Amino acid sequence: MEKTIRLKIKKELTREQEKQVIRLKGALIGQGFTDIIHISDEGEEHYINTFLAESHAEALSLIAAYRDEARLEGVVSVLS
Repeated sequence: MEKTIRLKIKKELTREQEKQVIRLKGALIGQGFTDIIHISDEGEEHYINTFLAESHAEALSLIAAYRDEARLEGVVSVLS
C-alpha cells in the first residue's frame, strides 16, 4: 500500500486559513502520522506538502475531517 500523502495547498491564504493549515500540519505530526512534512513549490498558486504515513487511511481521514471542520475546501486538496 502506498504510504505517501501529498497535499496541494494554496499559497494565497487569509491569516485564518494560514493558521488552520499550520494546525492541520501540527495535528498530523502531533498524532504521530509523520515526523516531517516536505514542502515544495508548484508554480505561482500552490505548494505541495509531502509526507509518509504508516497509517495512510487514518491520516487521510484526519485530513478530511479537519479540512471540513476548518472550512479549508479549495485551500487544501489531497493528491495522493
